Amino acid sequence: QVQLVESGGGSVQAGGSLRLSCATSGSIFSIRNWGWYHQAPGKQRELVATIIRDDITNYAGSVEGRFTVSRDNTKNTVYLRMNSLKPEDTGVYYCKATTLTFPPRDYWGQGTQVTVSS
Repeated sequence: QVQLVESGGGSVQAGGSLRLSCATSGSIFSIRNWGWYHQAPGKQRELVATIIRDDITNYAGSVEGRFTVSRDNTKNTVYLRMNSLKPEDTGVYYCKATTLTFPPRDYWGQGTQVTVSS
């Protein structure tokens, strides 16, 4: 089992920054990769960034150059640094962990709200 708890959301003006955290506990050794997802109001959840155990990262085109995903192994925490925020970045951000097991399992956090005003 893996538990994920997101934090760090809030309300900011366009152009501002936030850093989201995803605290991970449980069977951390079984995790293959983490992902950050964005769900805008009335829309489907979309992947914005991933980080793999060896710290390879990938980003959606809409956040490339503005968002940075990183990991602190000493704190078992994954971060999403969000700069140059835009109103369209508003929504709930979720952290997901995918395990190395076969078949792989996904674990989700409860989400954290980000609101960007123009």
